[in-house]
Amino acid sequence: MRPSDSLEKILVLDFGAQYAHLICRRIRELGVYAELVPYDISPEEIDLKKAKGLVLSGGPRSVYSRGAPLPQESIYKMGLPILGICYGLQAVVHQNGGRVTRAPKKEFGKAFVRVDRSSPLFAGLNEESTICWMSHGDAAEILPSGYTSVGSSDNSPYAAIASGKQFAVQFHPEVTQTERGMQILSNFVFGVCGCEKNWSPKVMVDDALDELTKEIGNSDKVICALSGGIDSATTAELLRRVIGKRLYCVFVDHGLLRKGEREKIRAIFGKEMGSNLIILDDSRRFLAKLKGVSDPEKKRQIVGREFIRSFAKVSKRIGGIKWLAQGTLYTDVVESAGGGSEHQAKIKSHHNVGGLPKRLGFRLIEPLKDLYKDEVRAVASELGLPDELVKTHPFPGPGLSVRIMGKVTKDKLAISRDASSIVEEELTRSGLYDKVWQAYAAVGDDMATGVLGDERKVGHVVIVRIVESKEAMTADWSRVPYSILETISSRITNEVPNVTWVTYAISSKPPSTIEPQ
Repeated sequence: MRPSDSLEKILVLDFGAQYAHLICRRIRELGVYAELVPYDISPEEIDLKKAKGLVLSGGPRSVYSRGAPLPQESIYKMGLPILGICYGLQAVVHQNGGRVTRAPKKEFGKAFVRVDRSSPLFAGLNEESTICWMSHGDAAEILPSGYTSVGSSDNSPYAAIASGKQFAVQFHPEVTQTERGMQILSNFVFGVCGCEKNWSPKVMVDDALDELTKEIGNSDKVICALSGGIDSATTAELLRRVIGKRLYCVFVDHGLLRKGEREKIRAIFGKEMGSNLIILDDSRRFLAKLKGVSDPEKKRQIVGREFIRSFAKVSKRIGGIKWLAQGTLYTDVVESAGGGSEHQAKIKSHHNVGGLPKRLGFRLIEPLKDLYKDEVRAVASELGLPDELVKTHPFPGPGLSVRIMGKVTKDKLAISRDASSIVEEELTRSGLYDKVWQAYAAVGDDMATGVLGDERKVGHVVIVRIVESKEAMTADWSRVPYSILETISSRITNEVPNVTWVTYAISSKPPSTIEPQ
C-alpha cells in the first residue's frame, strides 16, 4: 500500500545503510508516515510526493571516495527541512563547501554528546549532555559557511551542526542506544518540519482498501497465498472486503510447517471461506526438491519456485485467475535488497521476493509491502482478526527448511518441529509467549555425546532461539529465566528422539539474523 496524498510525509534518502529503514520506522512510531527513497531522488519527485522534510541516512562509504553516493545538490535549495545522520552529515558538509576527512579518532559505540539546548533539534532535553550511539571513521574537519556546531563529543567537535532549517548529527538517533533519540527525531518531525500526527491503523486500512479497489478489476479473481501467519491472514481479510467470493485462499502444506499448522488453518478459515479455502498437500514434491540441498539461498529459491507451481496448479483448476496476493512486508523487501538504494547489501532472498521465478504467470498484489510487522498487527486488530492470529509468532515462508542447517532430512524436520512446539508451549505456560517476538528450535549436523538411561548415546544439538524485537530488523536475545530454559531443555532431551544437547542462542541482530538461515 501507499499512503494517500493527504498524509504528512518525511522522505528518508537511502545511502546504503542496512538499517536506514529504522529511521522510517522510528518516524512512523511518532505517527507520521516516512518512506525510504533512492539517495539521488530529484527535487521534482520530492515535490510530487509532497514531502514535509528530508532525512539523509547513514551509509558505508566515504563521501570523498570515487563513486560515493551523494544526493542532488539542488535539494539543499528547496527550502525543505533536512536532517543528515552520520554519512548524511558528511554529505551535507561535503556538498556545501566544507571538508570531511578520516577522523584521527574513530568513534564506535556510546559517546557523551554535549548539546546546545537552544537549538530546535534539542528542545526539551533537560541534560547538557546525552548518551548517543556513534559509528563512524570519517568526520567533518571544516564546516561550510553558515553552519554552526550545536553539539560536540570528546572526539567530534561537530557532532551536531545547523544552518536554518538544515540540521545534521554525527550520531544515530534512530537506534535505542541513543537515549534521547526519539525526542530528537520528534523535534525535527514536529518542531522543524511542522508535521501533524495522521499515520494510524485506521488510515492504513482505509488506504489499503482504496488501493486494492483501484488496482483489481470488477471481475478479477485473486489467489491469496495463505500461510497461517498474521501477514497473509491480514492480506486475505483486506482482499475479502474488496472482492468477496472472487478471493481464493490457498494453503500449501510443503511439509515444513509448524506442528498443528494445517489443522489450525482449517479451524480458523474453513467456516469463513468455505470452498474458497483450498488446502493443498504438496509436501512430497517440496521435500523431494530440497533433498540434498544445504545452501540456504537455494532452499529459499526452491521453496519460492515450488510455491508458484502449486498456485499455478490451483489456478488452472479454478480458471480465470489473474492475481497472486502475498503477505510481503517491508522487511522482506529490504532484506532482499529491494529497498531504496543500489548500494544496499542483500541479507537473504526471501522466498516471496528474491526467491520467486522471473516468470510468474500472475500479477502480484502485495498490500502490506510498505508496512512493518507491528504495523500489520495493528492493521489486523483494526480489521477485527482474532488474537490467536494477531499474536502468533512470525514463521518463515520456507518453513523449517531454514531452521535446519545443512541438508533437510526427515529426522531433523521432526526434531525442529517437535522441539519448537515445546519451546512455544513452555513460553505460553509461563506467560512469556506474548512478551517475546519469536521463539523456536533449530537443528544442524552437529552431534554431541549424552547419557540416556545409563547408556552412552550420540545425538543432535538443538539450538533454542528466543528474541525480542519491534520490527524484526533489529532484535535482542530474550533474558528468559533459567528455570524456564531448564524446563525446555529437559523436555526436549526427554521427549524428542535423537537429541542429547540443548543450547541457547544469545546473539543479537545485528550481527546475527533472527532465523539461522
